[in-house]
Amino acid sequence: MSDDLTKSPWYRDLTIGDRAAGRRVDSYLSLRFPDWSRTWFATRIKAGLVVSEERALKPSSKLRLGEKVRIHIPGIAPTEAPPPLPPVLYEDDRVVVLDKPPGLLCHPAGGRWAYAVIGLLRRERPDDRIDLVHRLDRDTSGVLVLTKDLDANVFLKDEIQARRVHKIYQAVSRGRIPWDQQEIRAPIGDHPDSEVRLKQGVVPDGKKAWTTARVLARVGPAADAAPPSHPDGHTLVELTLHTGRTHQIRLHMDHVGFPLLGDRLYGQPDQVFIESLEKGPDDPFVRTSVGFPRQALHCASMSFNLPGGGSVTVHAPLAADLQAIVDGAAPRWPVDGDGA
Repeated sequence: MSDDLTKSPWYRDLTIGDRAAGRRVDSYLSLRFPDWSRTWFATRIKAGLVVSEERALKPSSKLRLGEKVRIHIPGIAPTEAPPPLPPVLYEDDRVVVLDKPPGLLCHPAGGRWAYAVIGLLRRERPDDRIDLVHRLDRDTSGVLVLTKDLDANVFLKDEIQARRVHKIYQAVSRGRIPWDQQEIRAPIGDHPDSEVRLKQGVVPDGKKAWTTARVLARVGPAADAAPPSHPDGHTLVELTLHTGRTHQIRLHMDHVGFPLLGDRLYGQPDQVFIESLEKGPDDPFVRTSVGFPRQALHCASMSFNLPGGGSVTVHAPLAADLQAIVDGAAPRWPVDGDGA
């Protein structure tokens, strides 16, 4: 854990609710952020890295209902300016749809600070109640739907549950796919042999899963220079989900022999995923194994009924890093100062 007691110009605000009111500041923060101890927080409160709009704070100060506490501690608060709000693809008085870039969380996860879509939009729309309708993995880009009021959020989540929301994804696979379209019907359940607990597998007693995969473009050695499934090539695929199982696209594409470029979990030995957790995704072994800094998956469009009536279809252009591969560039990692 860092011993840095430098006050960052950037900060994180917490508004004290019923459960926190009446607690000591140091005690509450150690419960709210369990990776750090009460003593660790007490040192930083004394150093002025935790402040209140209303008064000077000591570690023993009792928090007040509605009080705003501002945290300047690196790791818990940001150390740099927020990224721009992702492009707005559609907006009305109750719904907003964004084009989420790869690498940006939908919602904060874990104790350490990271900017996320939900916080960026709440900052831009302070008078609305902003909530996610669904989520995309950090790596996945494309269409992301949020709402501005609770009733709209409940309505759209019910629409998803009733399978009245239609999603189409695009992905870049490893290898040139020889077929033009395939219906992948393969039941999904917990992987019986994997060391990675979250990994799914195609298993006989799994839940029904159905994906339609259609080739949009093939990239790499021409068919007359190498077999159509040449491993040095790539394929842009359109994927329609008829069911919504965990990791369905990634697992189904691996199941038919063309895992997604950059996937650290599917199409790889378990050790690749384990090493990425232990040493980070930039570890040389991981980079060599997966060939791309993220799973090459993009939510290209969503069609859904609107809470106020009517319906809409929203499209997100293929993310720039994936479009570059389709245009013939070799997959690559960004370098310092490179926003790609």
